[in-house]
Amino acid sequence: MADDPTTAAAGATITAYPDGPLLVRGDFVLVTPEGRTIETRRGTVALCRCGQSALKPFCDGTHKVIDFRTA
Repeated sequence: MADDPTTAAAGATITAYPDGPLLVRGDFVLVTPEGRTIETRRGTVALCRCGQSALKPFCDGTHKVIDFRTA
């Protein structure tokens, strides 16, 4: 039987915010498709979902300007 994700300890959690970024918290490593590590400097980062951020892969708030909406 699989562990219940609401009670199991996780190295990182990812929260998808409605009409906004993915918030990643915890112990994680971001890696490019080429295998290069992206320095984060924090235990929590916001990743862009709208595709328009000037700081990709990080969110810069552009989703608000372009009125990005999630399903």
